[in-house]
Amino acid sequence: MTSASSAAENTTGITYASAGVDVEAGDRAVELMKDAVKATHNSSVLGGVGGFAGLYDVSKLLTYKRPLLATSTDGVGTKVAIAQAMDIHDTIGFDLVGMVVDDIVVVGAEPLFMTDYIACGKVVPERIADIVRGIAAACSVAGTALVGGETAEHPGLLGENEYDVAGAATGVVEADALLGPDRVRAGDVVIGMASSGLHSNGYSLVRRVINHAGWALDRQVSELGRTLGEELLEPTRVYAADCLDLARAFPVSGLGTAAGAVHGFSHVTGGGLAANLARVLPQGLVATVDRATWELPAIFKLVSELGNVPLADLERTLNLGVGMVAIVSPEIADAAVSRLNERGLPSWVMGTVAADSASVDKSGPDYVQGAKGVDGGAVRLVNAYA
Repeated sequence: MTSASSAAENTTGITYASAGVDVEAGDRAVELMKDAVKATHNSSVLGGVGGFAGLYDVSKLLTYKRPLLATSTDGVGTKVAIAQAMDIHDTIGFDLVGMVVDDIVVVGAEPLFMTDYIACGKVVPERIADIVRGIAAACSVAGTALVGGETAEHPGLLGENEYDVAGAATGVVEADALLGPDRVRAGDVVIGMASSGLHSNGYSLVRRVINHAGWALDRQVSELGRTLGEELLEPTRVYAADCLDLARAFPVSGLGTAAGAVHGFSHVTGGGLAANLARVLPQGLVATVDRATWELPAIFKLVSELGNVPLADLERTLNLGVGMVAIVSPEIADAAVSRLNERGLPSWVMGTVAADSASVDKSGPDYVQGAKGVDGGAVRLVNAYA
């Protein structure tokens, strides 16, 4: 605190503003963001921006036989450090929304509404509004209403230009349309959906590699076709609408499995492809994923080369070009790939599911069984990347 501030406090007393919290700045931020938030609202959202609680009319659940609510919460991680360093804040919202709603869609649930939380050292209205505009834009892509949020000013805990973001969403799925390990069978086909880049995982590794190499964010990188910072800040692809479209086009029926249907999804986030895919497989099955079916995007090659990062570490940290996976019955594999590609989402068959057996090599990092507390099936990675 400056001596002038100290002198003023001695005269007038300590105020919330002199403690570092600007309530008026928070109000200005709300004014700047409220139109973007309202744009995500549909007829189910009651009330406007600024209420104590967001209200969502769930009358449509009365048409469900057995509605199951699905919920997820997440943040963006240290990718916010890149946004802060570049002073670009209107894209980080896509990372937040993608991390949250695409976990919900894995079980076949439609993400209905979302709330966000921003903690910052100082409320700069334009910066906060940019963050929320990005969240709102991503919610619109996902078909999810942004019904509320909170911005908290934490002077002394965070620097003036520092912030972190988190969010939570709620969705719904009919019980007999629930996707997951119980649906998956031997013979199923594994479809990969391309990521837009690094997404929002592994940035502690990536930032360490970049710092070790001494590369600046404004460095033009020919392999990337843009600056390093622009590549690192590429927004996470939001898959919710595409996955729901696929699941509705090829639905399961009843509580068992079904031929000609989507049986499950896996969101490739922290832990990488194999660990996340293993979470949605039942015990006794193994998915064999062929690395040769896709080429590593340039940013992953760059991280590997700059940091001399072992392949096993890359694969259990980064998405390596695959952001979402669908597991489908073989009868619809080609049609499913075509449908995703027609929606502008590059997709391809990357593997198959079979019964695990003693003949499968379970040694080394290419075989992953169970992850994040789920004692499920296994994933085996084979061949080299194209």
